Amino acid sequence: MQKTEDLNIAAFDLMPSPDEVKARIPITEEAVRTVVEGRRAIEAILDGRDPRMFGVIGPCSIHDAAAGLDYARRLRLLAEEVKDTLVLVMRVYFEKPRTSVGWKGFINDPYMDDSFRVDEGMERARRFLLQVNELGLPAGTEALDPHAPQYYGDLVSWTAIGARTSESQTHREMSSGLSTPVGFKNGTDGDVDAAVNAILSAGRPHSFLGVNGQGRSAIIRTRGNRYGHLVLRGGGGRPNFDTVSISLAEQALTRAKLPLNLVVDCSHANSWKKPDLQPLVLRDVVHQVREGNRSVVGFMVESFIEAGSQPIPEDLSKLRYGCSVTDACVGWDTTVEMVRQAREVLKDVLPRRDRG
Repeated sequence: MQKTEDLNIAAFDLMPSPDEVKARIPITEEAVRTVVEGRRAIEAILDGRDPRMFGVIGPCSIHDAAAGLDYARRLRLLAEEVKDTLVLVMRVYFEKPRTSVGWKGFINDPYMDDSFRVDEGMERARRFLLQVNELGLPAGTEALDPHAPQYYGDLVSWTAIGARTSESQTHREMSSGLSTPVGFKNGTDGDVDAAVNAILSAGRPHSFLGVNGQGRSAIIRTRGNRYGHLVLRGGGGRPNFDTVSISLAEQALTRAKLPLNLVVDCSHANSWKKPDLQPLVLRDVVHQVREGNRSVVGFMVESFIEAGSQPIPEDLSKLRYGCSVTDACVGWDTTVEMVRQAREVLKDVLPRRDRG
C-alpha cells in the first residue's frame, strides 16, 4: 500500500518521558510542603474561608534562571512581610503564546538561539520550579502545551489559562484534571463569556487523549476542577478593572451559578501594556475592596528586577540582567511599594470581610 508522506514534518526528535525527567529532578519534601500549602491557601481564599487576597507577581516570562532565582529570593522575603494580608505567588511563565511569531519561551528555546532544545528546556524549567518552591515560595504558571503539566505540574500551586486559549476545548479538558486552582482570562476582545464557559466546562469530568508518565498515549479521565475562576485582563482597547466592569463580570458569574471569584490582571490591556500604569490599577482595585467589594480575591502584576523590557540581541552577553525580554515589567522597587501599599489599605479591612 502506498503511504502518504509527512511533507511538512522535518523530523521526530525523541523527548524524555515525564517520569524520566522527574527521576532526574525529583521533588523534595520542602517543595512538596510549599506546593501543598500554596494550593490550600488559594483554595481557602476562593472558598471564602480565608479573607486574604492572593497576588501572582513576577516576570512576564522566565529567560534567565539566575535572575529569576534572584527575583524569587526577594519575593520570598516580601511574601513573609505581608503574609497577614496577602498570599504571594511567583509568576513563573515558561511558555509564551505568540500572536504571530517570536520567541516561544524558556521550554521551547532555552538558549534563545533557535536551537529549540525542548528536551533541555523542560528539564531546566522543572529544576527552576523546584528551586523556587524550596525557597518556600509557591509558583504559578500558564498552561499552554497540554503535555507540559505531566513534566512539572507537581511543582505548581496556581495555573492560568490565557486569553487566547480560554475558548480551547483542549485547555478546558486539561484544566479539569489539574491539581491547582485555575484562572481563566477573558478574551482578547474583553468578552468574559468564553472564560465563564471555560470555568463551567473545567468543573466537569472529561475524557481525552494525552500522555501518561511513561510518555505513552493514554486516555486521560478527569474528575473536574471546582476551583476555576475568572481573571480580568482587559481587552478590545479598554480595561475592565473598573467598578462597572467588575459588576458586569459578577453578573455573568451569577447567571452561570458560579462563585463570585475575580482576579484582576494589572498588566496587559488593563494598563494598555504600560508598566508604569500597573500601580494605578492595583491601587484602584484594593480601594474597591476597601469600599466593600467582595468578589475580587486576587491580582496579577508583571514585575522583574529592572523595569521595562529589551529585545533579544544576537549577542546574548549583551542582555541586561533582570530585564524582561517579552512584555515590559515594573521594577523591583516599584513592586515592593505596590505590595506594601496594598497591604496598608487592606490590613484592617480583610479580617472583617465576610465572603461566606
